[in-house]
Amino acid sequence: MTGGRRGFVVDSVVGLAALLMGGVVFALLVALVQAESMLVTLDRYVAAELNAIVSGSPFLRSVLGLITDLGGSPASWVVLTALSVALWWRRRRRLALYVVVTGLGLLVLNPGVKELVGRLRPVVEEPVATAPGPSFPSGHALGSLVTYGVALLVLLPAIPQRWRRPAIAGAASLVVLIGFTRVALGVHFLSDVVGGWLLGLGWLAITTTAFRAGPGAGPRSAPPLPHGLEPRAAPDLVPVPDDRPSFTDPVRRAAALVVAWVLLWGLLLGAGAVVTQAFPAPADRVDSAVVRWMVEHRTSPVTVVATTVGKLGSTGVVISVAVFVAVVAVGITRRRRPVLFLGVVLVGEVALFLATASIIGRSRPPVPQLGPELPPTSSFPSGHVSAAASLYGATAVLVLTWARRWWRWLVVATAALVAVLVALARLYFGVHYPSDVLASGLLAVPWLLACWYVLRPEAARGRPHGVRGGT
Repeated sequence: MTGGRRGFVVDSVVGLAALLMGGVVFALLVALVQAESMLVTLDRYVAAELNAIVSGSPFLRSVLGLITDLGGSPASWVVLTALSVALWWRRRRRLALYVVVTGLGLLVLNPGVKELVGRLRPVVEEPVATAPGPSFPSGHALGSLVTYGVALLVLLPAIPQRWRRPAIAGAASLVVLIGFTRVALGVHFLSDVVGGWLLGLGWLAITTTAFRAGPGAGPRSAPPLPHGLEPRAAPDLVPVPDDRPSFTDPVRRAAALVVAWVLLWGLLLGAGAVVTQAFPAPADRVDSAVVRWMVEHRTSPVTVVATTVGKLGSTGVVISVAVFVAVVAVGITRRRRPVLFLGVVLVGEVALFLATASIIGRSRPPVPQLGPELPPTSSFPSGHVSAAASLYGATAVLVLTWARRWWRWLVVATAALVAVLVALARLYFGVHYPSDVLASGLLAVPWLLACWYVLRPEAARGRPHGVRGGT
């Protein structure tokens, strides 16, 4: 038996033994949970003690909420979808299929096992968070382990040797932190989190073993997992293998962006002063008439559509889509500049919005309002609309820059349509005036154009290999 084949057999036997042991531990954990054993008593004690600490600290609840979102379904699907798209574009189809199949397993395992066990969620003295469905296992613990485990196994060959252990430790720490937040927020027991980790490890082991034993992956081509799932793919996994800083006069470019930002801020403050101070009566008369008309014509079907569309400008969706676009942009272009462009557009938009809203301080329309609890910001301008216009507009700019096929204009039209629909949703909810929405366009469009003009997200050296274009 050759060394490669012997090593593959040894790895397989060890992996099978570990998988069997994990399955036994998981089955024992389920039995203890359902038998109301001492483990359940320990679960309740830990949940009560952590709730007493967290419920008294709003800052701690906010921090835990931010961390826990990294293990939610939206975060998992953003990471896995973006990774699979980038891998497919770089012609690593087996790796992309591995990511897709492993991710699809979450759709089955999480709800399926929850329904089989049927455990109720913790009941704590002062609830600080809620979650739907049964408690065991923790979907966040399961999803975070599978998501970041898959990303680590796929991308490990592209990580320099000296950074691999820190990368593994960082991913493991993130998964542990996410699991801790589920217990601290009172939506899961400790055993739910451990059960999610065990189930995630088992599924990850099964799909990884199947991938390594699949067609074209013989024993000789199955290296130790610390080297990554497919070390031979390293050249295609490096995000920007041949990129170099290509900006001339970076200080001048940064200064130009600062100038554009300050001028836009002044323009927004001037517009806000006109609406709220110089001509408040005419502006309020027109604004209020439009808002009242939309409120009077509310219907259940339109409310459902508006609620769905309005989420496209929410903070969580904007962050998720931005991460997705950034990962795909790097995967397709192999350049840093598109990501820099996207980041500067969004950071500048947020700064403009907050700096303007804090000074203008316009009250919301005096009508019955729909939607979730409003943030403590003023009505002028609309943060949802400016965020949507900036994000989807920047995405359209990147597509126009890198693609040469007819469908790029569909992306541009879709980006414009999304921004308009988000604006209409905010008016329909009664949380903004039309002038607030117009001010958001005055914020987003010029800022987007300024960032494009200064940063030029296209590559200076031409289209890199692997970017499909052409006429």
